Amino acid sequence: MGEISRRRALAGIGLAATSAGCVGRVQNIAGREGPSQLELTIRTTPADEDPHAVRIARSLAENLDAVGVDARVDTLGGADLRRAVLLNHDFDLYVDQFAGVLPFDPDALYALVHSQFAAETGRQNPFGFTDLGVDDRLDAQRTATPAERTDVVAALQRTLCEQQPFTVVGFPDALAAVRADTFVGWETNPPLSALGLLALDRVVGAPGDGGDGKGDSETGSDGNEGSDAPDDPDGGLIDDSLDDSLKDSFDDPLEDTPIDGSDDGPITLQLATTDERITENWNPIAAEYRRHGTFTSLLYDRLAVRDGGTVIPWLARDWERTDPGVYRVTLRDARWHDGEPLTADDVAFTYAFLRDTSMGNAETAVPTPQYRGRSSVVESATAVDDATVRLTVGDAGRAAVERALQLPILPEHVWRERTGAATIAGFDLDAETTAAIVATNDDPVGSGPLRFVESTPGESVTFERNPDHFLDRLDPDANGSSAPTTDPANRIPDAYRNKPAFDRLAVEVVGSDVAAVERVANGYADGTASNLGPDAVPRIARESGTRLVSTRSAAFYYVGYNARRAPLSNPRFRGIVASLVDKSRLVDDAFAGYARAASSPLAASPAWVPEELRWDEERERDPVYPFRGDDGEVDVGAVRDALRDAGYRFAGTGELLARDP
Repeated sequence: MGEISRRRALAGIGLAATSAGCVGRVQNIAGREGPSQLELTIRTTPADEDPHAVRIARSLAENLDAVGVDARVDTLGGADLRRAVLLNHDFDLYVDQFAGVLPFDPDALYALVHSQFAAETGRQNPFGFTDLGVDDRLDAQRTATPAERTDVVAALQRTLCEQQPFTVVGFPDALAAVRADTFVGWETNPPLSALGLLALDRVVGAPGDGGDGKGDSETGSDGNEGSDAPDDPDGGLIDDSLDDSLKDSFDDPLEDTPIDGSDDGPITLQLATTDERITENWNPIAAEYRRHGTFTSLLYDRLAVRDGGTVIPWLARDWERTDPGVYRVTLRDARWHDGEPLTADDVAFTYAFLRDTSMGNAETAVPTPQYRGRSSVVESATAVDDATVRLTVGDAGRAAVERALQLPILPEHVWRERTGAATIAGFDLDAETTAAIVATNDDPVGSGPLRFVESTPGESVTFERNPDHFLDRLDPDANGSSAPTTDPANRIPDAYRNKPAFDRLAVEVVGSDVAAVERVANGYADGTASNLGPDAVPRIARESGTRLVSTRSAAFYYVGYNARRAPLSNPRFRGIVASLVDKSRLVDDAFAGYARAASSPLAASPAWVPEELRWDEERERDPVYPFRGDDGEVDVGAVRDALRDAGYRFAGTGELLARDP
C-alpha cells in the first residue's frame, strides 16, 4: 500500500468515529443501551494561576449540576490548558481571559470568530464557530467608512450575542501593588503593559539609583518630595513577624552588577509575579504561553504601537498610502540584539512567516496561532530597499491596517530555521504544527528596548536595557525623523524618549498574590507584574509603603463553547448555558466588585455597543440571556422547561439525557 497524506489519514479516523456513532444509534434503537446523562467538562487554570477563572468555572458547574447535567471542572496548568484548547481543540467548555487593550477595536473579533479560521489551531476561532452572516459583517467592517462601520459592528454584536459562541462574563480591573518611593507613573500605566513600563520615571533620591541621588522625577507618585523607604542599617527589609517559610523566599535578592562597567550599580526595576511562564518561554507567537505579552513586547519591536487612543510609529519612522490598497513603510535605523542589521527583508519575512510558519514546507499553510486576524490583513509584503517595505492590504480600512502594523517583527536569520514539523515531549499534537509555534525561543533575539540576560525557570528572569535601541538615539528636536516634530505621524511621545528609566528589569516568581504584595511591601519589588486577585487588596491597604493601582481593562473573562461537539453545536443550548452564568454574583464574589459585568465583548469601548446590548445596570442583568434565577439560586424549573422546548429530555430522576450523536 502506498503512502497516504496525513490529511487523508485523519479523514479516515473521522470516518471511523462517525461509523462508531452510527453503531451507537443502532444499539440505542434496539434497546441494548439506553441514553445516559449528559456530561460536560469545563476546563480552566487552577486557583493559584487564576482565581477568577476557576471561580467562574465552579459557579457554572454548580448551576449545570442543579439542572441535571453532570458537570465537572478540570484544571490544567496554563500552558497545558492552552495546548489542549487552542492546539488540540480538546474541550467541551473552557474559561479564560481574552487579552484586549484599550481602546478595543472591533477588528479584534475578526480572528476570534471568523469561520475561515475554524479548522486552524490557536487563538483564532478556538470555538469552531461558523456563521456566514458573522463572516460577512466581519469582512464588511474592515472596508466600511467610519459611519457605515458603526452600523455593521452593531449588527455583528447582535448576532454574536444571540449565537453565543462564547459568553462574556465581565471585564476585571487591572490591579497592581506598587511602591511610591522608587518609580512614578504607575497610576496611568500599571506594570501589565510594555508601554506602561517604558513610561515609568525614577524618583529622585530613590534607593539604588547609583548613589548620586539623581532620578527622572522630582516627586513621588503621591506628590510628596523625597523617599519614604524603610531605613534599615543592615540593608535588610524582611519583616520579623513573617514566618520562616516566607522569610526564606526573601533570601538572596538579585545582585546589582553594573551593566556599563561603572562604579555605580545599575538602576534595577524589580517586579514580582505569580506567572512563571515568562521565566520559561520568550516566543512571541506561542499560543500556550502568551496572554498579555508584556515582556515579549519589550524584546520585539512592532512597526507601530497604540498609545492610548492613538497609533504611533515605532520601528517604522512613518507610513503612507501610495496607491489604493498599498502602503509604503519606512523603517528607523535598528539592529537586532545579536548585532545584525534589521532590514525591510526581516519585515517582509515576518508577514509571510506569520501567515505560514512552514514557509511552504507543509502540505497546507501553518499560520501562527497569534496575530492571525492582523496578519490576514496584509496580502503581501515586499522589501523595496533596506529601509522600505511595501504592504499590499487590498480594501482594508485604516483601522485594520493600523492593527496589522502592530505585529512583532522577527529576525529572518533566526526564525527561518524553525519551519520544520514540531514535537513536544510527552504531548500529542492533533494538527500540523511547526517548531516555530512551540519553540521556547531560548536566548531570544529581538530589536526591542530590552534584551534578555538570564533566567532560572520557574524562579526569575532578568533583562537589561538595549543601548542600541532607537529610543536612546532619538534627537529631542528632530524626534528621530527628518520631518518636523509637529507632524504627528513622526512623533514618539516624550514619555518614551530616552527610556526605559532603568538599566535592568528583574522579574521574580512567587507563590501567591499575597507573597507578591509582601515583596513590594518589604522593598524587594517595586511592583507586581501579574494582575492581582481581589483577595490581595486588603493586604495592600495594610502596608504603609505599598499602594493599590486600579485601572480599567479591555481584557474580558469568558466561557468558550466547543461548537464542534453536540450539544454545544446548538446555539439554543449555548444560550441556555449562558443564562446559567450569574454575572452579577460573579462580579461581587469572584472579583470582589473590581470588575464590570457585560454582554458584549466590546463593552470596554461602549461607543461601539448598541443600547439594547448594554448591561442593564438598574436590574443588574444581561440584556440578551439574563440569569435564570434570583439571589444566586437557579430557577431549575424554568431552565428545564427551556431545555425541553429546545428538544431535550430528562430521566425520571431529573438527569438531562444526552441526545444521540
